[in-house]
Amino acid sequence: MFNQELTRHASRRIQQRAIPVFILDLLERFGAEQRQGKSDHIFFDKCSVRRLKQHFGGSRGLRIIEPWLNIYVVMGDDGSVITVGHRR
Repeated sequence: MFNQELTRHASRRIQQRAIPVFILDLLERFGAEQRQGKSDHIFFDKCSVRRLKQHFGGSRGLRIIEPWLNIYVVMGDDGSVITVGHRR
């Protein structure tokens, strides 16, 4: 279960962008992390998708979450989620 603290801004963005919380769980478990300035960006890269595919038992299971594979999370140094969005 996703156990990071959400800022008010992040909570609003999750709701506005119709991002299921379980996708944040998957990002936390399988996502790639990249440091940018004073924050960490977590997203699904090719290796993450490969691990997800294995976790879900193949491509068929992965299709369920395919619409959200372009999601990213910005985490602050204090561990809170600053924002959530779609990568373009």
